[in-house]
Amino acid sequence: MLEAIISLAFTTFLLLGSPGPAPLALAAVGASSGVREGVPFLLGILSGLLVAIVASATGLGALLLSFPQLTHVLQVAALLYLLYVAYKIATNKSALSSTGDKSVGFMDGFILNLFNPKAYAACIAIFANVALPFESQLQASVVAASILFAVAVVADALWLYFGGVLHRVVKTSQQLRYLRLFFASLLVLLLGYVTLSSNLV
Repeated sequence: MLEAIISLAFTTFLLLGSPGPAPLALAAVGASSGVREGVPFLLGILSGLLVAIVASATGLGALLLSFPQLTHVLQVAALLYLLYVAYKIATNKSALSSTGDKSVGFMDGFILNLFNPKAYAACIAIFANVALPFESQLQASVVAASILFAVAVVADALWLYFGGVLHRVVKTSQQLRYLRLFFASLLVLLLGYVTLSSNLV
């Protein structure tokens, strides 16, 4: 049992904690606005992931991804929204010491992960490759989903915290501006890479 749980947690951390659209966006928001102001975006990301987890556990995620055209639409929507988030970060005018920065919030994170087919694919892969030794399939799915979500909370929070550390390092508004442009550029580069590697163009 313990070995299966550790395997599930490790696999989840590798798949959901590695650099990708959501983790990099979390780091970008943390760097742009700080950890506290980035919490709503983090909660949105996690809420979108929760939808993907439930869909994957019930088989709905696999059904959705079985339609190539629908997967293509989801990919395009996620990438366009990632570009929108990058734009909001790059054009954020809030000062270094300001509070209540609402440039990127809960709905931005929720929509980004809701439309992210990679989140569904990762969850499906985790459920398919890690079997917990429970007699009841329902119980196994609930425990697996809980572990998956808990690990995702830790991994995503670490990405936000990483960005927040960089936010605290900058001393001037000009440096903060450069930091925002840097992370926005990283998001755009990631967008370009995913677009080319996924044959979306």
